[in-house]
Amino acid sequence: MIIVGAGAAGMAAAIQLAQADVPTVVLEARDRIGGRIFTQVDPVCGVPVELGAEFIHGFAPEIWEPLQSSAATITEVEGQSWCVEGGNLTKCDLFSRVDSILESMDDSLPDGSFLAYLDRKFPNSSHDPKLEQAKRRAIQYVSGFNAADPGLVGVHWLSAGIRAEQKRQGHRAFRSGNGYADLVNWFQRQISQLNVRIQMETAVDNISWKRGCVKLTARGKNGPSSFRASQVLITLPISLLKTSRTSGSVEFTPSLPAEKIECLDKLEMGKVIRITLRFRHRFWEAISGQASESKKKTLSDMSFLFSENETFPTWWTRMPHREPLITGWAPFRAAEFLSHRQPSFMTSRALMTLSELLGVSVRSLEGELEAAYVHDWQADPFSLGAYSYGKVGADGAQEELARPIENTLFFAGEATDTSGNNGTVHGAIASGHRAAAQIIKTLL
Repeated sequence: MIIVGAGAAGMAAAIQLAQADVPTVVLEARDRIGGRIFTQVDPVCGVPVELGAEFIHGFAPEIWEPLQSSAATITEVEGQSWCVEGGNLTKCDLFSRVDSILESMDDSLPDGSFLAYLDRKFPNSSHDPKLEQAKRRAIQYVSGFNAADPGLVGVHWLSAGIRAEQKRQGHRAFRSGNGYADLVNWFQRQISQLNVRIQMETAVDNISWKRGCVKLTARGKNGPSSFRASQVLITLPISLLKTSRTSGSVEFTPSLPAEKIECLDKLEMGKVIRITLRFRHRFWEAISGQASESKKKTLSDMSFLFSENETFPTWWTRMPHREPLITGWAPFRAAEFLSHRQPSFMTSRALMTLSELLGVSVRSLEGELEAAYVHDWQADPFSLGAYSYGKVGADGAQEELARPIENTLFFAGEATDTSGNNGTVHGAIASGHRAAAQIIKTLL
């Protein structure tokens, strides 16, 4: 058995296959496992800096069980949320209205884009400014949290995601003590104990297949290579499976069936740039905002900062931990603007954004800045984006993508999750478990 990709889905599948005594080899294009989980450690603060996935959303057993079995320290995200509106820094009070907009989506009606839904459901003929503000925030949520184009993402797909989030209390967010490295290390220990072979720096270019027989051609640091197996599990991001040829994509010979290509066209890869800045001090502790009509309060306990800035609209700290690190989130159009640019340019724009939002001079921020961490997933040839979302009419696309081809080609990865958890680490792990079960069933 060959697995293409050593991300969360590939690792989860490899463990289950090995436990079922299925000989397994994993081919990974990068020089590390984890895929879009990518944790670094800040050398000064000694804390994790996530370049990919960061938060544990709710109580997904796919993540909690491994972390608890390895005695990882898990901390819930705490703190205050602040908003910048019209240049004013205030405590956020729009979330309940935004939630009501999102929760009123009805997937029993014909599908449509999120923007079309807003226009139909909330026309706002009276020009209520608070409703307009809530609509803008809802659009920002969809383009930010889902990394999605609000004009393309389908209401049916969003509704499924909201239901899945409610089941696992996804409104609560957590971090593991060493970041997602704790989960990757657990995968690594399991893989080592089960003697699964992982061949790093091996990028698969072509998968030539017929029923019960697959040949993979790959390239690596030692030149071209080939592999043969009776079955292959493909856990690559959908961006690498789409038909357009790019440096990291995989060609299938013969091509994937028309129904697979059609469902891939119904899914899209979201775009995000994130940057983490380390300063000498938590300079925002000295900044005050309007906490109520009569009270001002410092940002000492700030967890999230939301704005309508066009480059980095969302920021968060490490609350309840108090290291002088702050992360900026640039989704959708902002990511398109920043992607493929130099890290120094992204850092400069991040400092300009913080200066604008918090009223601190750029020169002062530059004097405080000690380090910047960024990874451009759109420019990463083995990712070409952040995570998937479903476009209008995507109903059933995940199920179709997850369906094996002639018990020979199998598929996993967050985009193939059928429970509404696309775009999440636990969704990727669940898809690996599902694919492993499909493969084992064919061997019984």
